[in-house]
Amino acid sequence: MEYGPYEQDALLRSENRRRAEAQEKPRRRQRRDPDARVLALCAVLAVLTLAVALAALGKIRSHPDPAEVLKNTPDYVREDFLSVNPWSRPGEPLERVNGVVLHYVGNPGTTAQANRNYFESLADGQLQTYASSHFIVGLEGEVIQCVPLDEIAYASNSRNGDTVSIEVCHPDRAGRYGPETYDRVVELTAWLCREFRLDPEEDVIRHYDVTGKRCPLYYVEHPEAWDALRAGVAAELEALEARE
Repeated sequence: MEYGPYEQDALLRSENRRRAEAQEKPRRRQRRDPDARVLALCAVLAVLTLAVALAALGKIRSHPDPAEVLKNTPDYVREDFLSVNPWSRPGEPLERVNGVVLHYVGNPGTTAQANRNYFESLADGQLQTYASSHFIVGLEGEVIQCVPLDEIAYASNSRNGDTVSIEVCHPDRAGRYGPETYDRVVELTAWLCREFRLDPEEDVIRHYDVTGKRCPLYYVEHPEAWDALRAGVAAELEALEARE
């Protein structure tokens, strides 16, 4: 079939368009490819962000509610809660526990009950003194709980709001814990570390570490004894977890 000039020109234009479109398609694919890479990168970043958020949420949830821990108190702990008052048991909530603070009572030879009664005596405000503790460990290893674990105690100054406090009786002015007392302090502290998922190396501290006060005296003056006590807590914690 013969084509006239007009038809030939139309065919030529059509062929040129076909060739142009054939060349344009790879370029379009090339332009789309960077967009696809960007979308893929955004998707990866979104997944990573979600993973980080979930990990952070898991970490927050890993700290139990102090009110729940109340249900698991060991049998050797005797509850003798202070009356709610502004001076020794304000009743303010302790929402999260980030550490355990150890003290010494500073009054040699006194019993756990005597120290608990002293805290109670502050309730009338006559002495204008704020003081208490969650637990007191006595000379024979007895333990009195003065304040519930879901409330703050007035023991550790700036750390009252996120720690559990343990006052410890001692036989003499040196402030060293006696054998029964020492063993119970290690046991009680390890239990608290397990319940609140704390690290004895980092989260068990002295009153001294908060304020610089020489409390508990013997374990401030003998850092090696303090390190040994925390190592004992870590070993007891490991034993507790192994028995679970």
